[in-house]
Amino acid sequence: MPEQIFTNARMVLADRVITGSLVVTNGLIRDISETPSRLPGALDLEGDYLMPGFIELHTDNLEKHMTPRPKTDWPTFAAVIAHDSQVAVSGITTVFDALALGDVNQGSTRIRKLGDMIKGIGDAADDGLLRAEHFLHLRCEVSYPELPEALDGNVGNPRVRMLSVMDHTPGQRQFAKLEAYYIYYQGKYGMSDSDMEIFIADRRRDQQTYGERHRRHVVAAARQHGLALASHDDATPDHVAEAVADGMTVAEFPTTVEAARAAHQAGLHVLMGGPNIVRGGSHSGNVSARDLAAAGILDVISSDYVPHSLLHGAMLLFDDMEAITLPQAIAMITRHPAESVGLTDRGEIAIGKRADLVHVHHSLHHPVVRAAWSQGRRIA
Repeated sequence: MPEQIFTNARMVLADRVITGSLVVTNGLIRDISETPSRLPGALDLEGDYLMPGFIELHTDNLEKHMTPRPKTDWPTFAAVIAHDSQVAVSGITTVFDALALGDVNQGSTRIRKLGDMIKGIGDAADDGLLRAEHFLHLRCEVSYPELPEALDGNVGNPRVRMLSVMDHTPGQRQFAKLEAYYIYYQGKYGMSDSDMEIFIADRRRDQQTYGERHRRHVVAAARQHGLALASHDDATPDHVAEAVADGMTVAEFPTTVEAARAAHQAGLHVLMGGPNIVRGGSHSGNVSARDLAAAGILDVISSDYVPHSLLHGAMLLFDDMEAITLPQAIAMITRHPAESVGLTDRGEIAIGKRADLVHVHHSLHHPVVRAAWSQGRRIA
């Protein structure tokens, strides 16, 4: 790969922004200078930002491409390629595809298509067809009766780098308010009130029967395979204490300020959704990600179900909050997620790191990704 030079770039480093030039050799950052390059082959960014490649830890965006409309299945390989393309043009160079092992609805697409999605990602990557680098994040629903078998059948896949423990039982965590549970699942499945009563009773029974036993199984699997482990929807300090005891490093989508603060103080990386920031609040009526950022207890942003919300959310925090600098905002989508899952070769613009880079134009209306590179190879 020939040497690449970027010039007249406002480079977002870990602690400051500098204007100058950057040199890439063999997919790695070789030199950073505050002096513009005058070499004819240099790419002139004309004062736009050059940022580290974005790192996404939790997105179920692939599921939308697998089922673009209700009851409409899409070919798996085509769905993977479409998902990857959307991720890349959003500036995401490393993505953890969050695939659910289990669901509250036993016949859901995410259960039926799990094997197809895992195989599709692997085959597309092996054939060199993907732009971003894809890892797997297995979301383990502890009340799912067949969770141990599903996990044991997939945890040995070398693309699996992260597990999370989920519990969507009504009346706690994400759905502490039953009203929100009714709104979400009646809207999703069109159930009547009487159907919902039966549905809720069944979900509570499953949680009592399987929840703790399956949680222990997931934690043991993460330790055995050396995988990053995340809690999900912590609502209380007791939930956080349990996460700490189980060796978790990420607290995904805590639902209260108290839980988020306890997680942050315990050293877990608090992760919230970019859509929460963009929309100004949680779709489930839980804590605002902006409130956590203002309190200094937000560490990682995830695009969740809208890939471009990763950059959009980070830039909104920088634009709207005087206390948050641009390097601090961008660290939430680069350096911090890399640190939380042990990816030491990327996540910042520094000599010797991977040349995962994003050219961003920050207009008055919206941040725009102009181009992206993975190990020096242009992907968008």
